[in-house]
Amino acid sequence: MERNRRWSQRGWEQQRYKDQVQTGDQKESLNLWFPGTVHLIRASSACCFTSLLKTCPPSGCGSDMGTRSHHLGPGFLLLLFLPAECLGAEGRLAHKLFRDLFANYTNALRPVADTDQTLNVTLEVTLSQIIDMDERNQVLTLYLWIRQEWTDAYLHWDPKAYGDLDAIRIPSSLVWRPDIVLYNKADTQPPASASTNVVVQHDGAVRWDAPAITRSSCRVDVSAFPFDAQRCGLTFGSWTHGGHQLDVRPRGTSASLADFVENVEWRVLGMPARRRVLTYGCCSEPYPDVTFTLLLRRRAAAYVCNLLLPCVFISLLAPLAFHLPADSGEKVSLGVTVLLALTVFQLILAESMPPAESVPLIGKYYMATMTMVTFSTALTILIMNLHYCGPNAHPVPAWARVLLLGHLAKGLCVRERGEPCGQSKPLESAPSLQPSAGPPAGPCHEPRCLCHQEALLHHVASIAGTFRSHRAAQRRHEDWKRLARVMDRFFLGIFFCMALVMSLLVLVQAL
Repeated sequence: MERNRRWSQRGWEQQRYKDQVQTGDQKESLNLWFPGTVHLIRASSACCFTSLLKTCPPSGCGSDMGTRSHHLGPGFLLLLFLPAECLGAEGRLAHKLFRDLFANYTNALRPVADTDQTLNVTLEVTLSQIIDMDERNQVLTLYLWIRQEWTDAYLHWDPKAYGDLDAIRIPSSLVWRPDIVLYNKADTQPPASASTNVVVQHDGAVRWDAPAITRSSCRVDVSAFPFDAQRCGLTFGSWTHGGHQLDVRPRGTSASLADFVENVEWRVLGMPARRRVLTYGCCSEPYPDVTFTLLLRRRAAAYVCNLLLPCVFISLLAPLAFHLPADSGEKVSLGVTVLLALTVFQLILAESMPPAESVPLIGKYYMATMTMVTFSTALTILIMNLHYCGPNAHPVPAWARVLLLGHLAKGLCVRERGEPCGQSKPLESAPSLQPSAGPPAGPCHEPRCLCHQEALLHHVASIAGTFRSHRAAQRRHEDWKRLARVMDRFFLGIFFCMALVMSLLVLVQAL
């Protein structure tokens, strides 16, 4: 009795050893053809492998797995290499369903019952992230989630015949997939298909979700930089199938932005979808496509702080050169310094801007400001020439004395020291340079009269004439200096208003 029991135990151990060797061979085979599959199989059917490698009897452990429910994941085909007795009820049915579906299936032809039938493909795009906007090369790089749905006429079954199994997930390379590509692709590498699974429903509906990093061409218009808005289109369509064979349509009116990661430079306003049907010169049949237009607006806060506001402050500083006293000697130096600062900012802007036919808004503002500073510096030099007119200069013309020194000086409140605002100095006629008349002609009967001192009278008349000439020259010099102050005050208001208006016109664009 004891001997028979030992022989039975020995036979059972030999059978278990054979099972272990067989299982090891299967594991090596799986690792050879599908690396890493043993870990997936362990995760999906851990109980069966534990029983198989340890205490699984020859009759199998399928009865203990009847109450377990396993979801068919990407490793479904890997489970097909397991022995039938080590699969649960759902695994055996999925194994049978896969063999029935792909017994006579091919992924090389369109899955339609009639070759004249049009296959409808629904396209849905979810924008996940804006990776890069290369404005110089006009290339937009996006991270998208693309979902394609169609109906395969050869992949349908009755769920009741397979234990209410209504969907399976299998590698996308096993089924037919539409050749939908990005038409305006700007990448030199060939398109690579994503190795993701497809979900096949019992009615033949196939859903394929795949991530994609796209590089598309986008025409960038920088005429309103840094307050510009861009429209970049992504056109998807079949590369070889015409509209009579494959029809692509968008799901909804726009792409989904639910999972979008905000970009630091661009604000997404929307991504509407539009279907078009075009006929190209190479082919006679129409080709439908779906275009998703990405609407972008630049976040201009950084450009306003780093490029625009410094230029605004410098442009408001330039007219103050007219307010500096002429004797300070810094009027021209201030204008030249402001012009050099604007030139530096112009060079910084040129490095960050892509080459374009149209000049951007901030570039126009820089050019207008530099032109204004140049004219203000030139006018400052002319006004300084008026200020330093010497005593030998000609008198101020009569029209300038009336209009500029009279009405304009009163309106601009340019006055002499101690003179109240609004009251201009009374105009004095130009003094006569002719010498005064000498003593009255005729004989003088007074012996002590000064008229008899002819030499003394001649010297006094000469001194008086020289004094009157000096007073006249000083008066002419003061008139020219006062005229220069009036011109400084006038151009100060003009150029300050110009700089303020230009700055406000540019800053309003940021609101």
